Amino acid sequence: MSLGVRILVVLASLSGLLGVGLSAAAAHITGGNLATAAQFLLFHAPALLALVALIAAGAVSPMLGQIAGYVLVLGLALFCGDLSRRAFSGVALFSRAAPTGGILLMLGWLLVGISSFVNRS
Repeated sequence: MSLGVRILVVLASLSGLLGVGLSAAAAHITGGNLATAAQFLLFHAPALLALVALIAAGAVSPMLGQIAGYVLVLGLALFCGDLSRRAFSGVALFSRAAPTGGILLMLGWLLVGISSFVNRS
C-alpha cells in the first residue's frame, strides 16, 4: 500500500477518533439519549465492515486490525449499552461505562490508523 493510501487510512481513523470525542462531548452537554447510541452503532457498522475488507486485502496488519476491531466493538457495547439502559430504565449500565466505552472507541480508531503502518505479514 502506498504512503498516500496509508495517510488516508490514518486520516479516516482520526476522523473516527475525533467524531467519537465530539459526540461524547455533545452527549454530556445534552444528557445523552437513545439517538446517540443508535447513531454510533449505525456509523460503526460500515466502519467495521471496511476494517474487515482492509484486513482481507492485506492493507493493514491482520493482528492489529483485529484487535482494533474488537476494541471498537467493546467500546460500542459499553458506550451504547450505557446510553440505551439509561434511556430505557434510568439506570446506568455501571459506573463510568459510557466514558470507558468512549475512550475504547477512540483507542480503537487510533489502532486502525496505526495498523496501516505496522508490518502486514
